[in-house]
Amino acid sequence: RHLLPNVVPIVFANTTLTVAVAILSETTLSFLGLGDPTRTSWGTMLDDAYGVGAITTGSYWYFVPPGVCVVLVVLSFTLVGQALEEVLNPKLRER
Repeated sequence: RHLLPNVVPIVFANTTLTVAVAILSETTLSFLGLGDPTRTSWGTMLDDAYGVGAITTGSYWYFVPPGVCVVLVVLSFTLVGQALEEVLNPKLRER
């Protein structure tokens, strides 16, 4: 009755932020070549774009879609986590 209402918003917020950090970590490791090369990931797509020189030649269609997807997904998880915390946090509800 006292503990659970105060812990649930923190757990939800931390979970969504952890998912966002996990996506960024996997993307970064795959971009650096430390990910599984047999699996498709946004980091592998960015690494392939960097490998063919798409950034220096101006071939933006190689690196913009995976980059935008990473930014949008991480931003959406962060915003959902903040919204859940504001809705579920009893201290913020009183204001």
